[in-house]
Amino acid sequence: MNRPIRGVAVTAMVIFTALLVNLSYLYVGQQEYLNERPENRRVADARFAQDRGPIMVGNTPVAESTKVKDRYKFQRTYAQGKLYAPVTGYYSYLYRTTGLEASYSSQLSGQDDSQFLTRLVNSLSGATPRGATVETTLSAKAQKAAWDALDGRKGAVVAIDYRTGAVKALVTYPSYDPNDLATHDLTASTEAWKRLNADPDKPLANRATKEIYSPGSTFKLVTAAAALDSGLTKDSLVDASPYKLPGSTKVISGSCGGTKITLTQALMVSCNPAFARLGAKLGADALRAQAEKFGFGTKFLDEIGSAASVFPEDIDAAQTAMSAIGEFETQATPLQMAMVSAAIANGGVVMDPYLVDKVLDPELRVISTAHPQQQSVALSDSNAQDLQSMMVQVVQSGTGFRAQIPGVTVGGKTGTARTSADRNPYAWFTAWADDPSVAVCVFIEDAEIPATDIAGGKLAAPIAKAVIEALR
Repeated sequence: MNRPIRGVAVTAMVIFTALLVNLSYLYVGQQEYLNERPENRRVADARFAQDRGPIMVGNTPVAESTKVKDRYKFQRTYAQGKLYAPVTGYYSYLYRTTGLEASYSSQLSGQDDSQFLTRLVNSLSGATPRGATVETTLSAKAQKAAWDALDGRKGAVVAIDYRTGAVKALVTYPSYDPNDLATHDLTASTEAWKRLNADPDKPLANRATKEIYSPGSTFKLVTAAAALDSGLTKDSLVDASPYKLPGSTKVISGSCGGTKITLTQALMVSCNPAFARLGAKLGADALRAQAEKFGFGTKFLDEIGSAASVFPEDIDAAQTAMSAIGEFETQATPLQMAMVSAAIANGGVVMDPYLVDKVLDPELRVISTAHPQQQSVALSDSNAQDLQSMMVQVVQSGTGFRAQIPGVTVGGKTGTARTSADRNPYAWFTAWADDPSVAVCVFIEDAEIPATDIAGGKLAAPIAKAVIEALR
């Protein structure tokens, strides 16, 4: 073979080798990327035609696929769509997936590695592939009670089994109907998407986990925990006289039942000057460290996503005092404030929250099951017991009395947070109960009452009570 022919042959071999390497790389390394490309309609059509498994709350499917006579073969439907939307999310041809539909998409579609044998059997037998069943931790009764008690007020409710971290209720309002986005009428789906995104009330926003707000006096639980860790006890006397912020003309005052009161009474009456003064004395670093032990700065619930709660950085003494009472730039999700109460009730141990209990294959064999995980230790057991006692006093004799339930020990903390002079305050209430073993946080975005009132006690505490009673 002469040199020119040999050169052409080598060049051809190099080109073919490069093509094979590139094809192999695209198939193996870029498969997921190419499949996820929005313009890849062939893959989108194939996925949308799958018989996805149901998402369950108890024995009831809240998301499931039903056979239809169109090009997509199966229609994804959502029973009580608005009630469970922040958990299920949606499965849409145009707008893909969110919530559990996204995080468990491979299992629901039957494409997860754990379902390989099932796919192989279906392939050999010619059976129609089916997806797995996702069983949530939610309680239908608690979810409905939270929704009904919220009664159309903008806000959120979260309930957690504090022994395990299992989420028993997760409601946000306003909500949306996932059926409007999952419809096979793509024109209608587009119109629904535009309408939802243009709505100033933000129905697509998950206020329970993905939005952060000033927690108001519910943050005093964190400040109290830091105070106990510093050596104070529930019976220690604190200064409740009017407090002038360091380097400022602003004076924090309040009717606290005396100028020298116990830490328990300070929490019971939600005494701003006592906790502001205490926060400044403890210092920003101690408060931040305590907040982080409870979970501030960490994102939870990977199944549906969450925002990290925030204790501000680089703050002076006056800002520290305001942060200690849940104002200035302290921000938290309702999920986080439920976790604060949960940790206190659980002897100081913070459990990692989760929404999915089990995943079952089409023959209802268990593919995976949740195992409760400890996230951190926020405070010692003895300090947790002191704080439990203090929270019980808040409900029995203080601002949270509307959460009382006969025969049940309930500990709680109210919160009212004003973010600007031209709007109504936020109303908060976070609590725990001994029977059932649940922690609850209620957040109302517009309390519709003067900021001078205890909005959390008037509006949010009865909602927490309803959720606790629904779980009994």
